Amino acid sequence: MDVSQAKQEHLLALKVMRLTKPTLFTNMPVTCEDRDLPGDLFVRLMKDDPSTVKGAETLILGEMLTLPQNFGNIFLGETFSSYISVHNDSNQVVKDILVKADLQTSSQRLNLSASNSAVSELKPERCIDDVIHHEVKEIGTHILVCAVSYTTQTGEKLYFRKFFKFQVLKPLDVKTKFYNAEVSLTDEVFLEAQIQNITTSPMFMEKVSLEPSMMYNVTELNNVSGKCDSTFKWMSYLQPLDTRQYLYCLKPKPEFAEKAGVIKGVTVIGKLDIVWKTNLGERGRLQTSQLQRMAPGYGDVRLSLELIPDTVSLEEPFDITCKITNCSERTMDLVLEMCNTRSVHWCGVSGRQLGKLSPSASLSIPLKLLSSVQGLQSISGLRLTDTFLKRTYEYDDIAQVCVVCPYTSPES
Repeated sequence: MDVSQAKQEHLLALKVMRLTKPTLFTNMPVTCEDRDLPGDLFVRLMKDDPSTVKGAETLILGEMLTLPQNFGNIFLGETFSSYISVHNDSNQVVKDILVKADLQTSSQRLNLSASNSAVSELKPERCIDDVIHHEVKEIGTHILVCAVSYTTQTGEKLYFRKFFKFQVLKPLDVKTKFYNAEVSLTDEVFLEAQIQNITTSPMFMEKVSLEPSMMYNVTELNNVSGKCDSTFKWMSYLQPLDTRQYLYCLKPKPEFAEKAGVIKGVTVIGKLDIVWKTNLGERGRLQTSQLQRMAPGYGDVRLSLELIPDTVSLEEPFDITCKITNCSERTMDLVLEMCNTRSVHWCGVSGRQLGKLSPSASLSIPLKLLSSVQGLQSISGLRLTDTFLKRTYEYDDIAQVCVVCPYTSPES
């Protein structure tokens, strides 16, 4: 693709071509019935056409590749490659030729030249070639500035430059959602990433991964349990305007999970790394900026569950373990009260002293209770009172357990 050529008054000519993969050429078939006037003329022409697939001439299939006839689209994350050629069109030797290629974006100017040293001389009908590569990391208008300076035989120093403007488009629309596991034992955070293909051609999604921040460990939930197979199976292609969801589970590292004050406010989760391929294997890659979420507020005192059974028997005591964390900046003197509900009955003494709890410290308390109603029952009725401020914190719907009857009625 010849983009531009230097003016005739210069001894050197500059040509710039964008290097892209070829595309499949498809032929539009034209057919008619045998009794029509052309007869079998169209059929014979299609069979003789080298671009058609033998035996399938009437189908829009191609087996030939064609070079691009225009600059084409460039998408964020792809690699821009260009061929630069400076040709000596004159009949004299040109000296001290320096070719420089810069890429101007809205925020910076980048030097893409492979070498910044001058060529000592260039004989007639000879050329200087250079190939430049750049991974596009900004959207919007880009200007490729190619400058050529040289010295004639008479010692005159000449200089010219050319500008080539192109647009960088956005290939993907990425949306994220956070889900906090409020009763999780490890402060789990679930991240859903919605990725939409907003180009006009299909994409092969090679990799979509989450690089967590230093506070978290990540587990991908996009594979079949116990296997390496993707939940999308062989459907790795994302058609234009299609959207796909990816799910990740993040858990704070032990050194951060033990400190309740660390997870307050805005926390950095990590960034998504997306790799795809288009056309004939052209590769693109995007990394999002650091994803942030607002950590849930637990107030001055947080109560979570460390141990709880999934299924319990009707009217039989079962054990749970509660973890109480002081999220305030002052020492608390706590009293635990247990209030029965319609279906849940606490076993033990209510109103017992838990003692003093310093800031960011935690306390694990084993408790016993039973349920008098079958089905999925909610555990409620815990109360914590700070005797210093005479303030009471209520905890209801902490978790749910499935209550089943272990007895089988005899047949009459």
